[in-house]
Amino acid sequence: MYDKHIIYPDSLRNDGDAGWHVGVRLPYYRGQVLSAVEDIALTVDGEKVPRDDVRFTVRGRTWTLDELETTYDERWEFGEVADVSVPGRSLAPGKHTVTAAVQLRISYLPWSPVTSCTTELEVD
Repeated sequence: MYDKHIIYPDSLRNDGDAGWHVGVRLPYYRGQVLSAVEDIALTVDGEKVPRDDVRFTVRGRTWTLDELETTYDERWEFGEVADVSVPGRSLAPGKHTVTAAVQLRISYLPWSPVTSCTTELEVD
């Protein structure tokens, strides 16, 4: 249901040495504590971005995906657009096929669901 809304429209951008960024929304009907975010897997033009290269930012604070595992005092709220970035890399100008797959740990589910969204975005 939320899969087509994960990647925020027209949010792909380069930021010089800071790398490239894409806006990602929580694929769940209520906010989650950041420690419940198991993974955010990114793929660009068929090439998977290594997990260690991905950064997650909400409300001006940035974490690695490993750091999210122990972040109990911050939340990712429903509808909030997180900035997911890959520092030190830039994308070539033009259209790119981007996939974001968000895996959450939901307390009442015996598995960790993965919700994925693939879309074509353009970077200047």
